[in-house]
Amino acid sequence: MVRLADRTERTAPFYAVEVLKQAQALAAQGRDIISLGIGEPDFTAPARVLETLNRAADAGLSGYTAPAGIPALREAIAHYYGTHFGAAVDPARVLITSGASGALLLAAMALVDPGDEVLMPDPSYPANRNFITAAGGVTRLVPTTAGHRYQLRPEDIDAHWGPATRGVLIASPSNPTGTSMPREALRALVAAVRARGGFVILDEIYLGLYYDAPPRSGLTLDDDLVVINSFSKYFHMTGWRLGWLIAPAAMMPALERLAASLAICAPALAQHAALSCFEPEVMQVYEHRRLSFKERRDFLLPAFERLGLRVPAPPDGAFYIFSDVHGLGMDSAEFCRRLLHEAGVAAVPGLDFGQAHADRTVRFSYATGLDRLREAVDRMAAFLGNR
Repeated sequence: MVRLADRTERTAPFYAVEVLKQAQALAAQGRDIISLGIGEPDFTAPARVLETLNRAADAGLSGYTAPAGIPALREAIAHYYGTHFGAAVDPARVLITSGASGALLLAAMALVDPGDEVLMPDPSYPANRNFITAAGGVTRLVPTTAGHRYQLRPEDIDAHWGPATRGVLIASPSNPTGTSMPREALRALVAAVRARGGFVILDEIYLGLYYDAPPRSGLTLDDDLVVINSFSKYFHMTGWRLGWLIAPAAMMPALERLAASLAICAPALAQHAALSCFEPEVMQVYEHRRLSFKERRDFLLPAFERLGLRVPAPPDGAFYIFSDVHGLGMDSAEFCRRLLHEAGVAAVPGLDFGQAHADRTVRFSYATGLDRLREAVDRMAAFLGNR
């Protein structure tokens, strides 16, 4: 048998995908399964974006682009960050990637050497650890608390920064918690990392999905952040595999060399189609959909309270609720297993996102319609009443 590289053993499993497989298997048996597991919007790309895709295909625009992406899309993203998130961005600092995953891989390859340590909050998105591992680095998960919205603090940097530490990877809003970092908290965290000569990779993939105060990019606090974003979540183009990163100008030549070697370019047709995302009438569609997600969140939070499912840090973005099921007489893995098999509702145990809160937390995604969410709540009420 061929010997596999050791990194395959160090690659963290993705339990959300395993939950999806189990849910699909039950559905294939005829069960009606409501998925609150996977983080994929139930919306798809607006009609205008599809029309632009077809025109680009008809025009033969499917060949390689420059490794950094087509200039018009880089300019559109820079303008979008200025008008929506308050950040003045030079289009030359925008690099189009194959999804946020492609952006994270490039950032890790550019910043992390073998043996370097990167701090991340526990809980956090599991795949992010694997990008650091792929670059030969080591992820150090730092336990966080609900009282600080499951985000890192400057005190955490002081306590956990070691000789091999090179930087931090954070997300605001976060997956799995849906919580954002308050502006001054982010400013203080960045300052603490900068004082040690470290880098900050900031995942802003959910920045457009906000439900309280309008957001501002971390780039308005520090222009040297490496910011990750994507067309998957807010723009509802998950399978198109299109994202971007914004980096300091000094990093761009290295990033473009890496992009040319690792991917050549992001999908060309998707790049051309994405130009339509920023047209005013299409942005109105996205705004309407954002409000739909807010309606779902506002329905679920009081419903969870009635069910006895604690939400110690209510989300202000993304489409996740991170609930504490401690006190229900079972750990999170058993809760999710029984909820799926007995009630037909899929959710993801906290083990997917770290160790600090693994046994007691569950991530619920509300990236599904309100009618199905109401049905899910009814099923959970019956399940919890009969446990």
